[in-house]
Amino acid sequence: MAAKYRIIFMGTPEFAVPSLQALLDHGEEVVAVVCQPDKPKGRGRKLSPPPVKELALAAGLPVLQPTKVRTPEFLEELRAYRPDLMVVTAYGRILTGPVLNLPRLGTINVHGSLLPKYRGAAPVQWAVLNGDPETGITIMQMDEGMDTGDILLPGSLAIQPDDTSGTLAVKMAALGGRLLIEALELLKAGNLPPQKQDDSLATPAPPLTKELSPIDWQKSAQKISCQIRGLDPWPMAHTTLEGKWLRFFAPQVIPGPVREAPGTLCRADKTGLTVATGEGYLRLGEVQLEGSKRMSADAFLRGRPLASGIRFPT
Repeated sequence: MAAKYRIIFMGTPEFAVPSLQALLDHGEEVVAVVCQPDKPKGRGRKLSPPPVKELALAAGLPVLQPTKVRTPEFLEELRAYRPDLMVVTAYGRILTGPVLNLPRLGTINVHGSLLPKYRGAAPVQWAVLNGDPETGITIMQMDEGMDTGDILLPGSLAIQPDDTSGTLAVKMAALGGRLLIEALELLKAGNLPPQKQDDSLATPAPPLTKELSPIDWQKSAQKISCQIRGLDPWPMAHTTLEGKWLRFFAPQVIPGPVREAPGTLCRADKTGLTVATGEGYLRLGEVQLEGSKRMSADAFLRGRPLASGIRFPT
């Protein structure tokens, strides 16, 4: 049996939980877990631990939550655990060379794209926003660049027509856990050669902003569908209705020639809201009006009927 590595795991959100769980299920020696500090949540703004911390505490693992990662004190704290390897999955902080190079085997990352495509903070979301047919996970050797390190092990995943960033992230997180264990086994066997990235093929995946939310109905139904699904669960795509934002979810593209002006509500019934676009129609199965909860279009229309022919601004 291959010798176990002393591993420090670094991760924070739900996306990172399957990676840590995979290490634990595989019997790896996780000596410590590093995640971001607890943050206030809810109306009471009560401090809540990140998902990775909850799993780590349940497993009886030491948890570090530094407010700063570029200090000698943090470096010494890591060194005290004598790690052979560090594994990073969506930690959310930029790590410097002294931290990355501290373990004798360096630091590997579970990244949410097929590198060199989508380097940056939101690779899952941009794959949906851009209408890609597939994405994947890359296990990579970290360096001080933004996702520029050598590729160790990639794995692809098809993007389904109804996938949102939220549903796709769940699938990718699970794939990340499986791929991480496969990479560790190959590393222990001395069969995980690094491959340089082709920088000429690199594309950015910057953080999402609310400026991406407004819908331009002159775009095609397919592009608007990608926008709605790519911005779900945050920051969500919207139009306006009588001065309030109206968010849309569960889009369905209906191809065909369009007779109405883009943004025209052509049909409103229990099947959804059907809106004309610059190319094709878009049927929207769920909505959320400002100040209300997300609900089916059918439930929304029972409380607020909409007449065909109204036009959403574009």
